[in-house]
Amino acid sequence: MGDPPAQPQTSPLAEALLSVGDRWTLQVVEALLEGPRRFNDLFAEIAGIAPNMLTQRLRHLERQRLVVAEPYSERPPRSLYELTPAGRELAGAMRLLTHWGARHSEGSEAPRHSACGSPLEARWYCPTCEESVDESEGEGDLYFV
Repeated sequence: MGDPPAQPQTSPLAEALLSVGDRWTLQVVEALLEGPRRFNDLFAEIAGIAPNMLTQRLRHLERQRLVVAEPYSERPPRSLYELTPAGRELAGAMRLLTHWGARHSEGSEAPRHSACGSPLEARWYCPTCEESVDESEGEGDLYFV
């Protein structure tokens, strides 16, 4: 008998999609970026989500260690939901998706700078060199590990 077949290596994008790649999860994260929320507040803020789906998404985010639930009532059992530091890190990825969505959909605008009103742009940034990496420049210099 030969060696067992090698397991295919997953990409970082595939791993991220396992955690947050469904219709509702990023909307839950977006609602929690403003701060801790109760279930009913989340339910009211996320248009179209069913209560059972919100419950499933919150439990999934807890298992992924992106959300923590702090009980505030025993009868009935109720919790306050808050993003963990790892959950708050999703804000950068969500900015990129928001920017992309605004550019590619009608009737949607990119977020604007509160000081001057200009549309904001997402950029790759190298903290070591302290400079932005242009998309065309990054094609040859940008790689994933």
